[in-house]
Amino acid sequence: MANVIKVKKGLDIHLKGRASNVLLTGKNSDIYAIIPDSYNGIVPKVTAKAGEKVKAGSVLMTDKNHPEIKFVSPVSGEVTAVNRGEKRKVLSIVVKPDATIEYESFGKKQLSSLTPGEIKESILNAGIWPFIRQRPYDIVASTADTPRDIFVSTVYSAPLAPDFGFIVKNQEADFQAGLDALSKLTAGKVFVGVNKGSGALWDSVEIVEVEGPHPAGNVSVLINYTKPVNKGEIVWTINPDDVIIIGRLFTKGIADFTRLVILTGSETSERGYIKAISGCTIRSLVEGKILEGKEHLRIISGNVLTGKKVGKDDYLYAYDNQVTVIPEGDNTYEFFGWATPGTGKFSVSHTFLSWLFGKKKEYVIDARIRGGRRAMIMSNEYDRVFPLDIYPEFLLKAIIAFDIDKMENLGIYEIAPEDFALCEFVDTSKIEIQKIVRDGLNLLYKEMN
Repeated sequence: MANVIKVKKGLDIHLKGRASNVLLTGKNSDIYAIIPDSYNGIVPKVTAKAGEKVKAGSVLMTDKNHPEIKFVSPVSGEVTAVNRGEKRKVLSIVVKPDATIEYESFGKKQLSSLTPGEIKESILNAGIWPFIRQRPYDIVASTADTPRDIFVSTVYSAPLAPDFGFIVKNQEADFQAGLDALSKLTAGKVFVGVNKGSGALWDSVEIVEVEGPHPAGNVSVLINYTKPVNKGEIVWTINPDDVIIIGRLFTKGIADFTRLVILTGSETSERGYIKAISGCTIRSLVEGKILEGKEHLRIISGNVLTGKKVGKDDYLYAYDNQVTVIPEGDNTYEFFGWATPGTGKFSVSHTFLSWLFGKKKEYVIDARIRGGRRAMIMSNEYDRVFPLDIYPEFLLKAIIAFDIDKMENLGIYEIAPEDFALCEFVDTSKIEIQKIVRDGLNLLYKEMN
């Protein structure tokens, strides 16, 4: 019988623009790109040159400190640019695709006959390793470590999130192969979180059923409620979409970065799933699918809580399988502002009358901050939406002060910025909490290494 996690603290934000489980036709992306900023904990070293011909799976970049970690082209074609910013920081490596993708061959392999070292080498050579992240620090996993356990959450609980059951349909064999590969890379267990009552059964792993409001689907909840991370321990996490990519490496012998991307949001005219390749342009996903005549929009690579603001000429970030389009709100002016009855406004604290319409009412929420920045208020508002066995306000203060001892005692090693997204949403102080956590993890990593 599967373990069951019941999350009580949290918040489901019901937004207009939910997608149905249907496939949409996307446009072909005219260029693809690797964005080094997608990957925390690496120092990029570009190995490709402009004008070079590459295949899908050809190395474009490595980690300077760990050259065995490779970043490969998602498509075949020609490297057209290596874009750099201040101090020659690598911003992107751009590839113009061929009409037909040609793949580097890594050979089909029987996982049962491979050693853990051979599996690790195969994943590294195919450039898929960067999809594996580690706790502590929420960075690309170190190849020198053997994780205590590996965690995969197939529960998507964020606003307008995709349905993993639809994503994995007809890809069950690849997902199982990915899990089999991961199970050989740890002396412990591979824990897979699934929706309660889904009936999902996977071999070589331990199934954990999860129910409750967001952030129930966050992998940190799975870790915290099953086997928390103590100082000196290392665990790995990986998105289920990327488990499928690992599985394809062994079942097909190629690095195929194709994934289903869900297009959602109140400002879209079509909503559903689009078959795309990591690093494609946002334009190829949203062109012709945004409401006509609409301006002042915010396009987000990811969900509204943790995603990044992008333009049509930007790219889908490496770990994302969702694009959301909502109003920007910079051209909205309200008579009396917050003092109006607000029957169509979302409120956590029942400030507006909209709470009388029930928890299932859907809202159109724009990107405005709705208030000024001020000092952190110790009012337990974070605790109401933060289900981990951690004191969020005290941990944030320790991060701001960079008090390493307190950070360790308060649980810094098992969290990621996404775990504080709801705290940021309900925060009356309008503090950039996720940025504080990310900066704190980066500083701690540099200090401890």
